[in-house]
Amino acid sequence: MKKLIIELINKYYQEIFDLWFDKIEISYGKRLSQSQKVTFVESSLGILCELIVTADYQLADQYLIDIYTLFSKADFNLLEISQIFNFGRNSLLNNFQKEKSLTFDPLIVLGFIDEVVEQLFARYSMIYQNAMIRELEKDRDRLKTKLEVSQKYLNNILHTSETAIIVIDNKEKFTSWNKGAENIFGYSEKEVIGQLSNLLLPNADKYYQELTFIKDIVKKSSEVLILDTERCTKDGRIIPVQLSVARLPNKNGEYSGRTVIIKDVSLVKQLQQQIDQSEKLAVIGQLAAGIAHEIGNPLASISSLVQLIQRKNKDDNLGEQLTIIKENIDRISRIVRELVDFSRPPSYEKITIQITDIIKTAVGIVKYDKRVKKVDFRTEFDVNMPLVKVVPDQLLQVFVNILINALDAIDGTGNVFVKTYHDDENAYISITDNGCGMDVDIIEKIFNPFYTTKEVGKGTGLGLSVSYSIIKKLSGEIIVESEINNGSTFIIRIPRSEN
Repeated sequence: MKKLIIELINKYYQEIFDLWFDKIEISYGKRLSQSQKVTFVESSLGILCELIVTADYQLADQYLIDIYTLFSKADFNLLEISQIFNFGRNSLLNNFQKEKSLTFDPLIVLGFIDEVVEQLFARYSMIYQNAMIRELEKDRDRLKTKLEVSQKYLNNILHTSETAIIVIDNKEKFTSWNKGAENIFGYSEKEVIGQLSNLLLPNADKYYQELTFIKDIVKKSSEVLILDTERCTKDGRIIPVQLSVARLPNKNGEYSGRTVIIKDVSLVKQLQQQIDQSEKLAVIGQLAAGIAHEIGNPLASISSLVQLIQRKNKDDNLGEQLTIIKENIDRISRIVRELVDFSRPPSYEKITIQITDIIKTAVGIVKYDKRVKKVDFRTEFDVNMPLVKVVPDQLLQVFVNILINALDAIDGTGNVFVKTYHDDENAYISITDNGCGMDVDIIEKIFNPFYTTKEVGKGTGLGLSVSYSIIKKLSGEIIVESEINNGSTFIIRIPRSEN
């Protein structure tokens, strides 16, 4: 029978098409364009043939989605859609009745066509019902299905989000805790569920007052409260966060708790501080260059006058004093020259260079730092140091940062020993001081951004972090050896260049 019906459709295809098209044109011509009506009838006849042959109604899913999109835009309701499908059914039967050589009972053919059309319309109704909330509320089974899908979707968001998503009930206890919260704070879901909401608060009165403020606001308002604050992790770290707190009502609209979305903004804060610090350093660099220029000109004049007096002087005592003046002028000139070199905008192009030249420049710069009171700088440079491919300005920054830290460690009085050496694969630079030293806990943290052991205002905590990043980009490493009261040694390992 399937084969017969397909033959009839092919035989009377144009008549069926025209009759179905005309019925739609008469009833709904203004709501659908000419091309839309043609496309609909063609695709409908095509899918009917496939369903008659295969009875696989999953093949119709894309077709149903397409016509749902078409009819939704034209604002058709289910009754009108049913009528359009009925137009197609009647078009088929009217043309089949022309055929006099039917070997099957026409009622059987009619029943088969009706079953296909009804199944097709039923699946369309499912799509329509799922899209209409009011209809879903009247159909409990479909509502349950949609709620289950929504629940899975929300659970997926809840447990895969990198942001902490937390639910707190009206008894101030955690009832939901996602993977994002676990990653940020270190507590597992098992450890947190049932605990009081103050678990994450740092130990200070202002945070407890803040929690009271949040509860009061959220209970009274349905608007989302956004707040920048701090929270405490399982290991005791206090991190900057942004809270988005929303009221959670029960079925009667009464307060039953709140949802809290927490973003760890540590990285944002660090980046902002880096930007601020970079801007400060840029201004300092410009200022240093300007000062060097202003000092350089009169210094050159003074130096010329001293040399002129030296040539004309015949007094030995005065000559010694002039020599001392000249040596100090030269020292100031070197400081100015190194200041200009250091404040020059850095180049980020790697070049192959003798690394000893860079460390010598770094030592020359820090010798004149204000931290230096009575420091014995000793050096031991490997005359056969291999060439390395680096960004000189960046490497200079690394050496200067570590040397300045050494000066701070000895409080400007003591010994600093700089040594270079190499093996077959790497070049090494070691910087040793006999200062206060560090314990293991501090050594583990010194390369963290913004970690500093210095007093407030005397250190940014960026120097070693930036240095570590620069050396890592060269595939090298910084090794730290230190003991309390026994000084520290920083060993910088840099892979040798291919040449």
